Amino acid sequence: MSVGGEFGLPLAGKCIAVPESRELDVFATLLERRGASVLRCPLVDILDAPDPAPVLDWLRRFNAGDCDDLLLFTGEGLSRLLDVLDRHAPAERVDFIARLAQVRIVVRGPKPARVLRELGLRPERIAEPATTPGMIACLREFDLRGCRVGVQLYGSEPNVPLMDFLAEAGAQALPVAPYRYADAAGDADVLALVRRVQQGGVDAIAFTSLQQVERLFRLADGQGQGEVLHEALRRTVVAAVGPVVAEALTRRGVAVTVVPVDRYHLKPLVQALIDALSI
Repeated sequence: MSVGGEFGLPLAGKCIAVPESRELDVFATLLERRGASVLRCPLVDILDAPDPAPVLDWLRRFNAGDCDDLLLFTGEGLSRLLDVLDRHAPAERVDFIARLAQVRIVVRGPKPARVLRELGLRPERIAEPATTPGMIACLREFDLRGCRVGVQLYGSEPNVPLMDFLAEAGAQALPVAPYRYADAAGDADVLALVRRVQQGGVDAIAFTSLQQVERLFRLADGQGQGEVLHEALRRTVVAAVGPVVAEALTRRGVAVTVVPVDRYHLKPLVQALIDALSI
């Protein structure tokens, strides 16, 4: 890694667009401390489920022993389940954590594993790569016939491939959606971001979720700006926090040039950007 820029800051003079929402300030600060100018444009927001009743019903079924296994797709999902208990049924939080310690837990990547560790727990398996196919490959190690499998969904996406696999494996899926995604920045702000990237005013854009990619392309296509967006992304370094996001971009014909190795969260992404932009 080379180090340059004013005062030895490796990202000095670089402008990096950040579509992140939930950890926008954290991500921006990590980049700014290394000298970057950050263009903030949060594309999606993460909101609680509109009705907590189905989530509470699932939690009570889980506490009552209705799940033999639990699949956790995101740390956000587990945190939101705990938040629902804290807000609506705080006396049941202890039972939930006790039940988590009794079931077989498989997590998609390191983020839900970190939330479990904060509770003093560990998963049975960590699926790698951190994708739905990676989760399915991991689950093939188990005999799931007759098992009742709790599934924390990724937002409100029903994850049909996983549900089909569980049905074929003879398991009963019990899904729960503790949060949902919504648009954040206004359409005009997002299109302004596309124009700035297309005009060469951005050195890199760093995507941290599948939903950011989906909203950006949905808006651009709906406004007849799909070709402009592709041309803009060809003009800059495109970074993805991990394989799920990278695959989403690749499917849309975008060349992803920066992906962290092994660890898929913000600090490794910042280091990968430094390595790419300091050459």
